[in-house]
Amino acid sequence: MKRSVKILWTVFFAGVGVVIVLILFANFGLLGSMPSIEELQNPSASQASQVFADDGSIMGKYYLEDRVNVNYKDISPYVVQALVATEDERFYEHSGVDAKSLLRAVSSFGGEGGASTITMQTAKNLFTENWGTKNVFLRMLQKLKECVIAVKLERNFTKEEILTLYLNTVAFGDNVYGIRNAARTFFQKDPDRLSVAESAVLIGMLKASTAYNPRLYPQRALVRRNTVINQMVRNHFLSDADADEIKATSIQLNYAKLDETTGLAPYFRMVLGEELKNWCKTHQKSDGSNYNLYKDGLKIYTTINPRMQLYAEDAVNQQLSYMQKKLNSQDNIRNGKVWNGFQNVLEAAMKSSDRWRHMEDEGASEADIRRSFKEKTQMTIFAWNKDRSTDTVMTPLDSIKYCRQMLQAGFMAMDPISGEVKAWVGGIDFKTFKYDHVNINTKRQVGSTMKPLLYSMAIENGGFTPNTPVEDVQQDFPGFGLVPNTTRTCSGETMPMSEALARSKNCATAYIMKKMGDGNVGATKFVDFLKLCGIRSNVPAVPSISLGSAEISLYEMLTAYSIFPGHGFNVKPMYVTRIEDRNGNTLLNNTPQRRQVISDITAYNMQTMMQGVMKYGTGRRMWSYDVDGEIAGKTGTTNDNSDAWFIGYTPQLLCGAWVGCDDRFIRFDNTADGGGSSLALPIWGKFYNKVEHDKRLGIDDRATFVRPDALQNDVIFNWINDNSSDGDDETNADSTEVTPDNANIQPESNTDGLDDEDRTPSGSPAKPVNKPVQAPKAILPKKDSSSRKN
Repeated sequence: MKRSVKILWTVFFAGVGVVIVLILFANFGLLGSMPSIEELQNPSASQASQVFADDGSIMGKYYLEDRVNVNYKDISPYVVQALVATEDERFYEHSGVDAKSLLRAVSSFGGEGGASTITMQTAKNLFTENWGTKNVFLRMLQKLKECVIAVKLERNFTKEEILTLYLNTVAFGDNVYGIRNAARTFFQKDPDRLSVAESAVLIGMLKASTAYNPRLYPQRALVRRNTVINQMVRNHFLSDADADEIKATSIQLNYAKLDETTGLAPYFRMVLGEELKNWCKTHQKSDGSNYNLYKDGLKIYTTINPRMQLYAEDAVNQQLSYMQKKLNSQDNIRNGKVWNGFQNVLEAAMKSSDRWRHMEDEGASEADIRRSFKEKTQMTIFAWNKDRSTDTVMTPLDSIKYCRQMLQAGFMAMDPISGEVKAWVGGIDFKTFKYDHVNINTKRQVGSTMKPLLYSMAIENGGFTPNTPVEDVQQDFPGFGLVPNTTRTCSGETMPMSEALARSKNCATAYIMKKMGDGNVGATKFVDFLKLCGIRSNVPAVPSISLGSAEISLYEMLTAYSIFPGHGFNVKPMYVTRIEDRNGNTLLNNTPQRRQVISDITAYNMQTMMQGVMKYGTGRRMWSYDVDGEIAGKTGTTNDNSDAWFIGYTPQLLCGAWVGCDDRFIRFDNTADGGGSSLALPIWGKFYNKVEHDKRLGIDDRATFVRPDALQNDVIFNWINDNSSDGDDETNADSTEVTPDNANIQPESNTDGLDDEDRTPSGSPAKPVNKPVQAPKAILPKKDSSSRKN
């Protein structure tokens, strides 16, 4: 044998030996970690966690990679055919590595196509790292590992299972992973309903997910789709005639990507996400590691009702878009004088802005940065229109003022018995204003919405009844001064407690507080009572808390108010019913948490008194919204109209609304516009009008509050003289609504999943219907002057 031949064979066998050694090294993990048999049998890839509404529809996701797995039976056969025809024609013939393709790739140095089979690509997606490296030596080692893993996958899985693994893990562009999310994102379909043409578009993207993205490059995507169609013809999956018919059509996209700003209830999902991250830190998987919200494919089932959520968002939109125009027309807003004395707020806003930070990072001087805030520039800002934005030219400083002068809102609706939260609106636009105004950490002064809680304590523990006479006189609390601090609203009259609540009389409320104990004794008792009601905020034990000086969240106030429709039991709001892992195993089951705070008799008396608020007092405006049935509630307005509240309930539903600006010095000058019945109550009324008339929601306007059998005497409303609210301590409750010019503003949540008949209607409320009744005013017996202590 010639020396040259010997050398050739020696090199050949040495090469084979090296390859065998490398294969053995790779198999035993000496060239880098390799998956164990258990990992091969239970492959895992990062999966998005999904949030579901109470009807099973998906509300949104939490993810690093937007991926949700499906089963083989849930994938269109056209997708499988297109994949095999385009990516691996001999997929059903090889055992993980295609020798023909490998030889072709080696001989042509990759010029005639690669050697990766579908199984090898699956191995790459699931089990190898750093496969995007440009280092030739490292890439060769990665390919070797892919081959070894591919062979192992073929031994452990059927061909159908390998196809499913691949389609569940492959990237489709736009940070979308897996066939399910690709089908949903690009065509709004489940993957089993994809047509031949749609399947070819998606499979065509796998060659280069950005270059052939039909959203970005429709013409390229069309050419690539037709190439896939041709491959399907070549592999006998499609006839020439059918192929020609499909290729003659254009790509019909129906693109909608679900991200943090789209989907149902974005503010709610943000708050839920923070809670879930904390939950993951304290719950472990079977391997001892903590769950990861963004990778572990959790399924979170919530109580949010999509229809109620859309109605709530629409009510907030309709009310605040109209009232914002009124606020903008106010003199101190138009001329900018509202900012006099508050330059520190603007200063803080500038320094916390992205513009300031970016310019500072680039080395700009403070003087240059400040100058830039006074130079006009093109920008897009939030606006009350169908797009929720408008392009304009203004200075960055003016844009800060513009945004901070926007009215904000918080609205929550829940079942008062189970505690299930049905709707959650944390603000006016999640894209622009991320701050949520519902959750337990967002606290504002609650104003007169505090009064029903004091009145219920007085009935439960102080011997009061709704007909007990109270004095509408300023009260002196030794060591704490006069409450309220002015006699402006004190009538000096003696009136039943029910009238004092209906007309929201501050001085009469202070009188009730003093009857609970002098100094801060009554206040201390009240704070303890509030804790029983479910209020966790730090409420100072001072007499003024009876008038709502404390700062409490809307979430907590609804918890406390649940004692009234809940027959004396309060219930913790519940918005997650169940959490499952990616395999459907239940990790958490929630049930209602209720406890008794007051008797059912006290609860019923308060229900009746708060119905008086709606019929004869500060809540009379409610009846201008074409609502029916038994409604009880309370308005609330804080000093200088900084906060407007309304919390109301029926036998089946408890809802609360707050409206105000984040900076409390920005407010309406007059209570007729800035009071609870003017700003917050209309949101409740507009929401309930839609809910009550949507029979699919099961809210019955004939439902009544149940009268306890042990109750002996009902509330006597014999003090009503007319419908005037001149004597009320809050706003004029009878002002008529003006029809807003905002019918084109839609709910913030994505409604693509609803049929046209399901979409939220817009429009103005009905005219007042004068539901409050008239009755002659009774003359109460004069009180013995010797019994008056103050």
